[in-house]
Amino acid sequence: MGVPSHFKLNTGASIPAIGLGTWKSEPGEVRKAVAFALKDGYRHIDAALIYGNEKEVGEGIRDSGIPRKDIFITSKLWNTHQDDAKAGLQRTLDDLGTDYLDLYLIHWPVRLVANETSDLLPTNPDGSRSVDRSWDQSKTWKQMEELYKSGKVKAVGVANWSVPYLEELSKTWTVVPAVNQVELHPLLPQHKLRKYCANKGILLEAYSPFGSTGAPIMSNADIKRIAEEKKVSPATILLSYHVNKGVVVLPKSVTESRISSNKNAVELSASEVEALDKLAEGGNAKRLNTPLWGFDLGFDDWYGAAKDT
Repeated sequence: MGVPSHFKLNTGASIPAIGLGTWKSEPGEVRKAVAFALKDGYRHIDAALIYGNEKEVGEGIRDSGIPRKDIFITSKLWNTHQDDAKAGLQRTLDDLGTDYLDLYLIHWPVRLVANETSDLLPTNPDGSRSVDRSWDQSKTWKQMEELYKSGKVKAVGVANWSVPYLEELSKTWTVVPAVNQVELHPLLPQHKLRKYCANKGILLEAYSPFGSTGAPIMSNADIKRIAEEKKVSPATILLSYHVNKGVVVLPKSVTESRISSNKNAVELSASEVEALDKLAEGGNAKRLNTPLWGFDLGFDDWYGAAKDT
């Protein structure tokens, strides 16, 4: 049967199942990584304004020689642009050197108010983030829908949104988000969120599929066992976990050998997927990306793990 190479968005468009993530890819490295990945067969690049490297990502895309029409490019509206999504998008388009995106996401359901401390990560005098708690996220989504209608973005979606936030947005949306990009891996399977998004026709995307530096995922005994049985690396198992479940996965690397190996998923049996799905039980859930926005983002199905704060 094999593993799928693409999934369908609710717009009808096709999205490659594996994309190159560019979070924490340093300027000077990311250009070469993007160019290599595209020459090596990738056709999906995941970017964001807050990563601070979109100009270099754009250079890498051009260096590759792959036609723009053959590449699926995602970027994200940053928190300080939620009151002017059009301006946020234009900054990204200018940096990437393209006139449209295949997918544009609201990066977080959090509005930040720029001030003299920063235009991207502003803080209050007490050091906390300059968050506008009164902001209605439906106002941001309305702007995203207008961008979608304009044709400058071929699909719109969200990132880091929990079920309660999606439920609230569903009261006013006229365009259902095509994607919800969240932290997903066997130690944070988010089963409730998966079910909700599946019922709404929202495709999930997994960032940080390997965890982060010092994370226990790669060395997990069950993952290593399955990898040995399949004669592949634990990283391949972690990627394959998502693709086998119908989830887009976004591995990040700037190392050519890893970029190459990260594009190859393998088929997993139902029992293997089930075993991976259960790794977070018994208090083993672990979230690796928890920005301190100052309030709970509503992710409540972590087998008792601490919520966002």
